[in-house]
Amino acid sequence: MDATPSPSSSSPFDMVSSALGQYIPRGGAAAARGADEQGERAVRQYVPADPAPGRQEQILGAVNLDRDLRITRCNLDAPVFAGLDAVTGSPFLDLLPPGDVPTVTRRLRQVLATGEPHVARVQRLRRGDGSELVVSMSILAAAAPQEGLTVSLIAMARRLHLFAAETAIGTSLDIGETAQSLAESLLAWGDVAAIDLDFAVWTGEGVTGQPQGRIRLRRAALVPDRAWPDGYVTPGDDLPGDASRLLSQAIRRDDAAQAIVIPDRETIERVLGTQRLVRALVPGDRAAGVACIPLVLDGAPPVVLGVAEVWRRADRPFANNELLDLQELVARTSHHVDLARQHQREHTQVLALQRRLLPRAGGDTIETASVYQPTTPDSAGVGGDWVNSFPLPDGRTALVVGDVVGHGLGAAATMGQLSMEARALLSAGLAPDEVLEHLDETVSLLDDAESGLAAGYSALGSTCCIAVYDPVGHHVALSSAGHLPPVLVPPDGTAAPLAVRTHPGLGAEFALREPFDVHAFAAPPGSLLALYTDGLVEDPAVSIDEGIGRLADAVSTVHPWDSLQQAARRVVAAVAPVRRRDDVTLLLARMIGYRKGDTATWRLPARDDAAARARTLVAALLGQWRTRDDTRDNVLLVVSELVANAVRFARGPITVRLIRAGHGLLCEVGDTGNGRPRLGRTGLLDDGGRGLHVVHSLTTRWGVRWTDTGKVVWAAVAR
Repeated sequence: MDATPSPSSSSPFDMVSSALGQYIPRGGAAAARGADEQGERAVRQYVPADPAPGRQEQILGAVNLDRDLRITRCNLDAPVFAGLDAVTGSPFLDLLPPGDVPTVTRRLRQVLATGEPHVARVQRLRRGDGSELVVSMSILAAAAPQEGLTVSLIAMARRLHLFAAETAIGTSLDIGETAQSLAESLLAWGDVAAIDLDFAVWTGEGVTGQPQGRIRLRRAALVPDRAWPDGYVTPGDDLPGDASRLLSQAIRRDDAAQAIVIPDRETIERVLGTQRLVRALVPGDRAAGVACIPLVLDGAPPVVLGVAEVWRRADRPFANNELLDLQELVARTSHHVDLARQHQREHTQVLALQRRLLPRAGGDTIETASVYQPTTPDSAGVGGDWVNSFPLPDGRTALVVGDVVGHGLGAAATMGQLSMEARALLSAGLAPDEVLEHLDETVSLLDDAESGLAAGYSALGSTCCIAVYDPVGHHVALSSAGHLPPVLVPPDGTAAPLAVRTHPGLGAEFALREPFDVHAFAAPPGSLLALYTDGLVEDPAVSIDEGIGRLADAVSTVHPWDSLQQAARRVVAAVAPVRRRDDVTLLLARMIGYRKGDTATWRLPARDDAAARARTLVAALLGQWRTRDDTRDNVLLVVSELVANAVRFARGPITVRLIRAGHGLLCEVGDTGNGRPRLGRTGLLDDGGRGLHVVHSLTTRWGVRWTDTGKVVWAAVAR
């Protein structure tokens, strides 16, 4: 029985590979020129000497490779492949630009190992004279009984190249990558291709109407990748103002912008006028011509985003049909450049918002450091992760970390709204659990699951963790809404995640509406607290608990004398997954606290003589601190008024605390009352109501914070 598989039982790739194997002549390209004396049929490549007008020339070639990626057979005799040094026994990789060798090698090895084909990769090949040929390359396992690989090369016909190039250019929202893809596609028409964009386009700003005055252009892309002469404009450089005259001729027009061709070097030098500008714009010292094609965004009026230039040797002048193809390709892809510009603008706005929310430097009682790394290296996916730390008016410090589902400007805007609301509520004296209750209500009002996810993000299910550090009592009060537990490293160095009770994320209406818990724990001076988002510890290769354990191990290695910012970067480098699926965020806080001699606390009964007793105790302490007389008088009056109000409006014991902090003194009076002191208007003949006015006039700021047993009224007096 014949063992040859029928066409119906062969895979399409086996059939293609077999057909290409027959297409390649035995013994190399030379065998196509003679017939075998034994009568075996030799496959000849038919190349007409002078193709009839309108008839397609041969564009298909094929190469067989052994397992060492050396050429064993090839059929690249068509005129379109002229100049490719495809010699039997030579490495196939010699045909590639150096920058493409690692990627193509990996693809070739992958097909050898798995047998899975790699189809239709747009690839450049190097000719012997240094120019390049753009092809569509497919890699297939060689058909039995041969081993190795069969590589098909289709020289990109103009119409096919237009389609493939537009598809490739639209795959990235990074403006640099988009410009680079366009330049690589234009290389099919010349030896060097460059993209110069209006500076406003490069930075993501809007460009409207015809430009007025001098045009500022920046080189966004340049191919091929090679060492260019000194002074030549390369990517990232601004074109000299005078050099823009050549390119701006394609832009400054009363009618629609059109391509401009300067056919030879002499004309170029005459237009530019100086050798400095020639060196800046002309890519070599050979005779060359250039076609300048404006990138035009359709509209009323049309908007010009920049200019594409294609340079090639003067002995190959641009034909009219080539210019039409160039204009068509640039016209088809200009909207991709504008989409990348819009993304750049959104990305810049998101980064500005996140930079605004990043923690500032810590104060005298706490040191903080943060690291934020987006999902992608180019930061294209910046989104809803945030960390923040800020001093509260009463001397405590708030540490906040949160995560909004999704990426983009919508997620960043939601993140900013939640972050600012949390800061305002914490500054108003609310406890962490009360702040989360308000954020939970806010998230429920912001959007619903359908509208949020349709926009690429959702406020529902956002997570948040809030910690408030008291530098006097050296303890932390923490509440969490669906967030991963922070890691605490006490002074003895034994790191472990905190045993925080889990709670659903914000706005999770499907869950039981349970109150948010407050987890209080001691944080002696020298303690280190790590707050983070899930992108730091979520790795598909390990469990989430193992990821948190790795974070705890990394944080425990931070030495008390280490620079905290450098330590934060080191922790992220050690713990973050290699393949990130989410943004990575880390906040490290090193507790310092107040020195024992800088604080004093007294507990007094709520009696009529409490104010006098408080003045006596505070006056003695201020004498030890050698406080100036005017400051001492102000502090004594403020303490007297606050204690008198506490005795009048509250019950139970009164707590008086004095803190020497930075450039001032912080006075605190706590009681068991739940009424909020308010600064109201008083008349000249009123018997009471002037106490808070006195406090207000003698202090830099004052306020109220709520406790489990009542409230604390605090006031800051400058020293």
